[in-house]
Amino acid sequence: MELLDAYCARIGYTGPRTPTLDTLRALQQLHPAAIPFEAIDVLLDRPILLEPAAVDAKLIAAGRGGYCFEQNSLFQRVLCALGFAVEPLIAQVRWMAGPEAQLRPRTHMVLRVTVDGQPWLCDVGFGSCVLTAPIRFDLTTPQSTPHERFRITPQGNEHLLEALLGDDWLPVYMISPAPCRDGDYVMANYYSSTYPQSHFRHDLIVARSTPEARHALLRNRLTIRRADGASERRFLSADEIERALAEVFLLPVAPEWRPVIERAAAAVWEEPVR
Repeated sequence: MELLDAYCARIGYTGPRTPTLDTLRALQQLHPAAIPFEAIDVLLDRPILLEPAAVDAKLIAAGRGGYCFEQNSLFQRVLCALGFAVEPLIAQVRWMAGPEAQLRPRTHMVLRVTVDGQPWLCDVGFGSCVLTAPIRFDLTTPQSTPHERFRITPQGNEHLLEALLGDDWLPVYMISPAPCRDGDYVMANYYSSTYPQSHFRHDLIVARSTPEARHALLRNRLTIRRADGASERRFLSADEIERALAEVFLLPVAPEWRPVIERAAAAVWEEPVR
């Protein structure tokens, strides 16, 4: 019970600890609001450790965030401890990318959770477009969440997750159907955190989704997309980034983060800002 007690305190969950759809929905909404998406350790050349003790020490005890392998491996262990049937899967990220994304390796961890015989897609580790509610894996019709609407479409033996932003359905990721082994994630995690062209090696990326809004920091650009559809975007100085990390993303900013923050503040946007 130690993990469940610590996790529930971390995300502010006080409801029943039973493997029901209501419990799953509550956890899926609370987690991204309490534990932000971030990969600051990669920018500091620190290893991303996936052992349960290391993940718990970082995301729970230290009040840090993490990226998909940390976030969803923690969520998987919590759900299993509650009695849910969970299958870990892997996906190919397509979000905010062109056709070249189809050539990318599979580097995103997601979960398939079965409740009362129905399969649900759960994911608490996808940054600015993270699911804030589980969605049915076996439906192709659009499904609502506290934020965007999503849909899952079969593509051969895989499934494409898309999000509705404005009037456009945008691809999020392509999910492979076979459950993964721990070694699959070890390899994908190593690639994501050490490959020279990995965007985690170059860009400060932080996100947090609350019931009121999605907050996303990319380099020096802070974007806020509110639940009512309104949005705003600002470019931040180094001091403003530091304050945002602490006040918006609830991170325990450390002095050794300052060089990362200053590099992010100096970013020059060559592409058109959307």
